[in-house]
Amino acid sequence: MATRIENRIRSGQFVITAEIVPPLSAAGTRLLEEAAQLGDGVDAINVTDAAAGRTAMSSFAAAAILAAKGYEPVLQVTCRDRNRIALAGDLLGAAAQGIGNLLILHGDDPSGGDQPEAKGVFDLDSRQVMLLARTMRDEGKLPSGREIEEPPHFFIGGADVPRDPGPDFSAKGLIGKADAGANFVQTQFCFDLGVARRYIERLRDEGLIERLGVIIGVGPIRSAKSARWMNENLFGVHVPDDVIRRLEDADKPAAEGRKICAELIEGLRDIPGVAGAHIMAPGGGTAAIAETLALLPVRDAR
Repeated sequence: MATRIENRIRSGQFVITAEIVPPLSAAGTRLLEEAAQLGDGVDAINVTDAAAGRTAMSSFAAAAILAAKGYEPVLQVTCRDRNRIALAGDLLGAAAQGIGNLLILHGDDPSGGDQPEAKGVFDLDSRQVMLLARTMRDEGKLPSGREIEEPPHFFIGGADVPRDPGPDFSAKGLIGKADAGANFVQTQFCFDLGVARRYIERLRDEGLIERLGVIIGVGPIRSAKSARWMNENLFGVHVPDDVIRRLEDADKPAAEGRKICAELIEGLRDIPGVAGAHIMAPGGGTAAIAETLALLPVRDAR
């Protein structure tokens, strides 16, 4: 059965997704509290898979908890921690618990996490995991040829970095993900609507807008200092000078950051070919996302 965001994207409706980092906890209480803050303001909730290589509740378990309570999860799956046997088994288990949306990622280097001695697995790369999920869905079998008794339904996602399509721009990587089975992408942060517009137009020229739902990443920035840190430390992220000046001049920078984020979401809605917005707030957390959602027009009520 098609997922909610699959139906909305395929029918041309703008989607809003948001990200929750599962807690370092053996209870689902805080996870559900954070999901409740987002409520009907989002179409789906991403759960990260040991983001930054730091141990947390399993994204598979967190997604299952959310699905059981009626939320639509986007299960983040990294290549870092599992071989192909475990990945296939976990994907079947996820589908059996009502999880249909996948965001398949390479995974952050464990050497930068809380257990730097951990060894990354990386048995398959992200495109190979997409192909695995597609084969399980479309052919009802594993790559080995073993037939699956009841095949899963997956809406398969990948990641990309939205950037100004200069002379060296290449969509080769994204084309490879689409060929491997990706149905949508969620991107890294983009704080410049001009860049988003030119990026989408280039993807259209490459024939990718017809193949992929492109969900642009945004987020409420807490301060000018945070914006500068993002520019210096996050690959592919550029916070424009005018945004930094707004944060510097604001009496309440965090509130101004939420306002800027809401404006970006509204601006993305008006760019043909943008399937939606994905809100991330690693510093401000779920409360900052919920406060940003509250600034959006009533039409965004889910």
